[in-house]
Amino acid sequence: MSGQTFAQKALARAAGMKTVEIGQVVDARPDVVLSHDNTAAIRRIWLQFGQERVVIPERIAITLDHAVPAPTTKHAQNHAEIRQFVQEQGIRNFFEVGRGICHQVLSEEALVLPGQLILGADSHTTHFGWLGAFGAGIGRSEVAALWATGELWLRVPESMKVVLEGELPTGVTAKDFALRLIGDLGADGGLYMSIEFHGSGIEAMSLESRMVLPNMMAEFGAKTAWIAPDAKTTTYLAERLKRKAQRDDRRFGKPLETLSVSELQALLLSMALFPDPDATYAAVHHYRAEELEPYIACPHSVDNVVPLSAVAGTRVQQAFLGTCTNGRLEDLAAAAAVIRGRRVAPGVRFIVIPASSEVLKAALEKGYIQDFVEAGAVIGVPGCGPCMGNHMGIPAPGEATISSANRNFRGRMGTPDSEIYLASPAVVAATAVAGVIVDPREIGG
Repeated sequence: MSGQTFAQKALARAAGMKTVEIGQVVDARPDVVLSHDNTAAIRRIWLQFGQERVVIPERIAITLDHAVPAPTTKHAQNHAEIRQFVQEQGIRNFFEVGRGICHQVLSEEALVLPGQLILGADSHTTHFGWLGAFGAGIGRSEVAALWATGELWLRVPESMKVVLEGELPTGVTAKDFALRLIGDLGADGGLYMSIEFHGSGIEAMSLESRMVLPNMMAEFGAKTAWIAPDAKTTTYLAERLKRKAQRDDRRFGKPLETLSVSELQALLLSMALFPDPDATYAAVHHYRAEELEPYIACPHSVDNVVPLSAVAGTRVQQAFLGTCTNGRLEDLAAAAAVIRGRRVAPGVRFIVIPASSEVLKAALEKGYIQDFVEAGAVIGVPGCGPCMGNHMGIPAPGEATISSANRNFRGRMGTPDSEIYLASPAVVAATAVAGVIVDPREIGG
């Protein structure tokens, strides 16, 4: 029998089996079931099961993030229904308006651990691969079924190995690597696959840079994505578990307050799952970090990727920094370094929305928010912002936006007759200053 991929091991664990085969359908029990503003709609589906209580309240996590603060009465009523549901069902992992984007918040709260299965009613649940977890987006009806039964059938996906060796050049980021990969292989290049990231280039990345890669794999058609957890990962989680966890949290068999950070690190590493050396892959792709450059995804597809130099000088009317892809402190720091002492160009709006309240607080303490405000940027409430076209930055017809988000298909930001370019945070900030798409290295950023 050949070795097992990460996906095989993760789904075998979730199904209570020793091994599984690629293509096999298993009944899996997720460790976390995620939903957000769509929880009210999921509840209406769940009620059709005729149950009064969900069967897994301790495994449910709900975050209000997609339309916050509520921009309309309809959204406000939706939020009110969710709050009532949370109270009735005794759901403890509920995060209110302003706490931030679900994927960022659950990471900060250390609710997802290595080797675990998290299923969410959001396509970017692949995000949790940065923790060495199997994260996958599912539909609302599937989440309702999980509330009712605690399990869901999943097909074990084929796996693709992506290897990055070397060190990224100055000004080139994980976002650029993700765009290059999607541009090379197409928006459906990883369809229903598990994307495993390997190599010295991945190991050298900061944790916040690593988060970008599994998040962006939702745009690659992937079912899930994975990065090997290491000492950086376990330190992050262990420290947060000590600070964040509820006193009766017994995920490790004993109260968390009785465990030291080093003990937690060892336990977390023991939970991690790693592919076998002889695992079977549908494809293997190799990249050299030194050969990469800044890239832009042009309208209206995330795989319409070109080197930044090919579209330099393209005028924009709006720049947006934020989202679950690139709204973290590292991203704000990169953008602030570019914009500090400069002004947003006339005729351009620069919208900055931190991914969470923790990020906002840290950015305030480090002076980044002051840098943005002094430059003429607009600061938004932590959340998804204009990414899905609800509010807080919907473009006018005919306008172009450069964004650090993950999607740029027609109408994504609420206006079909507008254009969205995707780029790294520093490029977004430099473009806000120049008024046209520009490499920040060319303006001294």
